[in-house]
Amino acid sequence: MKIFTIKEELNSLEYHGRGIIIGKSADGKKAISAYFIMGRSVNSRNRVFVLEGENMRTKAYDESKMVDPHLIIYYPVRTLGDDTIVTNGDQTDTIYELMGKGLTFEESLRTREFEDDKPNFTPRISGMIHRKDGKMSFDMSILKSAEGDDSSCERFTYTYSNPICGKAKFIHTYNSEGDPLPSFEGEPKTLVLPEMGIDELTSHIWENLNEDNKVSLFVRYIDIESGESETRIVNKNA
Repeated sequence: MKIFTIKEELNSLEYHGRGIIIGKSADGKKAISAYFIMGRSVNSRNRVFVLEGENMRTKAYDESKMVDPHLIIYYPVRTLGDDTIVTNGDQTDTIYELMGKGLTFEESLRTREFEDDKPNFTPRISGMIHRKDGKMSFDMSILKSAEGDDSSCERFTYTYSNPICGKAKFIHTYNSEGDPLPSFEGEPKTLVLPEMGIDELTSHIWENLNEDNKVSLFVRYIDIESGESETRIVNKNA
């Protein structure tokens, strides 16, 4: 399996769409997650990330320019006990509610499909960090149309137990430019997580996202032992 640096991977495409990065710090002490959104339309770019305690939501930067909020406004991040959910849509709430009722991450997502934004049918990507007894594991998922056919949904779930220190997995919505935009293919990519503090890593990710298309970035470090966390948010529309 190929291993990429954050810099080379983020510079490999002008438009990744939305992306989730989850991994373990090089010293093995932190669970690290990042979520970014990019946009090409006025509606998609008209957003900021806003913290609400340990949760995070998207918000219109200029309410007068908001056209259709149903795929734009949602909670990308929610905490559920010692777990942290990160997604690119309102499936965050689905996972939160159904896991609260005893379903698993995978079972919760079986109730959802890709987005209804014809002709792209943007994949729903999701991640979840589990922290227990001084250890971490995480899951990732992608729900996408079968070769652009909206009558068929393909569901893939990836589970990472005792992840390797200094490595992360990266999944994003689009595979390349196109019309319609082609969906992500294959397993989540493996990235090197450099020995950086949260501010340095946040700057590193933000600086390597395409300048024209990047919109907002969320980064969180969670102490695996104590559960204490630090969060950073960068909004282009500051």
